[in-house]
Amino acid sequence: MKYKAFHKMSYGMYLVATELNGEKSGYIANTAFQVTNSPEQVAISCHKDNQTTNVIREAGAFSVSILKQDLDVKLIGNFGFMSGTDLDKFQDVKTQAAKTGMPIVLDECVAWLDCEVRQMVDVGSHWLIIGEVVDSDVVLDEEPLTYKVYREKYKMFSPKNSPTYIERDTLDKEEAEIKKAESVHTAEAESKSEAEPHVCLICGYTYDPEVGDPSMGIPPGTPFEDLPDDYKCPICNAAKEYFKKV
Repeated sequence: MKYKAFHKMSYGMYLVATELNGEKSGYIANTAFQVTNSPEQVAISCHKDNQTTNVIREAGAFSVSILKQDLDVKLIGNFGFMSGTDLDKFQDVKTQAAKTGMPIVLDECVAWLDCEVRQMVDVGSHWLIIGEVVDSDVVLDEEPLTYKVYREKYKMFSPKNSPTYIERDTLDKEEAEIKKAESVHTAEAESKSEAEPHVCLICGYTYDPEVGDPSMGIPPGTPFEDLPDDYKCPICNAAKEYFKKV
């Protein structure tokens, strides 16, 4: 089986949020899709270990913020790779209360949906939660972020609890087989190995020497080996030792 085939499926990128007893919770999702038009219903796939999943099941409602294509990846880092028990994900984001009372995240958002839970289906590692849309709005007239752009532009992977998560080692082995078959490993590439990109094994952020890391004050043309010893991933704060050469 070729796992790369799953990357050919189309997805969007969303921020799902909910609230119970004054405590907000949210996560990044790439599986939110309309399932009926009468009434208007959408479905989300939520991992059973996610804190947000249990809150949605108790609160009986959730919001879906559709993220814009050109966004601050810190939002994805906080909501996609950090736990709400470790930081307040909502501290620095703009929200508004929906008709259901759920928080709607407006930062980096092109549109939103406010949903009341109608059905929950146990599908193994995840709950498939179907909600009826009771309100919605368009915030910005911009292109929404897709999972393809998320992977190729921002060089990030699915969080471990995502329904589309694939083990990095599995992808590495598959890519290695493809490269070997196509004979793309040349002597010239080997001679430039020290300037190769490195990927964060925690969140999938890729450090590209040609680009550097402007957010951390690292100029373009800086090899990974020349980064300071205390360099950390700008997305999930993982230490330098958690990076692997691509």
